[in-house]
Amino acid sequence: MCGRYYVDDDTAKEIEKVIRQVNQKLRAQKAAHDTMSDGYSDMSAIRSGDIYPTAFAPVIEAGYGAGGKAAECRCRMLRWGIPGYTPKGGSGKGQVLFNARSETAMEKPTFREAVRSRRVVIPAAGFYEWNPKKEKYQFWRPDSKALFMAGCMNRYEDGDRFVILTTAANESMEPVHDRMPLILEPDEVGSWIWDDERTKSLLEKESCLLERRTDYEQMTLF
Repeated sequence: MCGRYYVDDDTAKEIEKVIRQVNQKLRAQKAAHDTMSDGYSDMSAIRSGDIYPTAFAPVIEAGYGAGGKAAECRCRMLRWGIPGYTPKGGSGKGQVLFNARSETAMEKPTFREAVRSRRVVIPAAGFYEWNPKKEKYQFWRPDSKALFMAGCMNRYEDGDRFVILTTAANESMEPVHDRMPLILEPDEVGSWIWDDERTKSLLEKESCLLERRTDYEQMTLF
């Protein structure tokens, strides 16, 4: 589960860093030095603070360089959450869907095509989760200034929207919740976006251990 996450002053720097690394690898593979741009968006659009469902947030996605020929990674602001299903005969809008289960995403009509061809990565400084007692916990990587969550996007009349993929909780998350974001290693970002052959194995990977803290307990490092 991931119902809210946050970015800080270091998030934009980490986005630039991982995009640079991915694009350098793509250049080497494609020998496309002359046709690829740097892949950077205007990082000034990224504001420190909490990100809620339906808000705009930075994502790393597939893009194209000069002439629209060579593939690259870039950062773009997208809205978090896709329109939910509205029962036939129902009125109003369906509930916004902001998470998708990694175990079944490739089977569900709502997410299947997005996972197959429109995968994105959502950078964050960390995220929040609440236990059954409604106590709020904060999670982050102790070994990095940012974490990278796997996601996918769909296109709608009002613009592109993304969801975050979740997986079974590991031991650092289990005391609080049974689900957690599917977290990619920095060197898996490019593979998640570009490598269709690795999609299934990355969907099945276990997320890294995280550090957590709350007002209700001492800091815990795993």
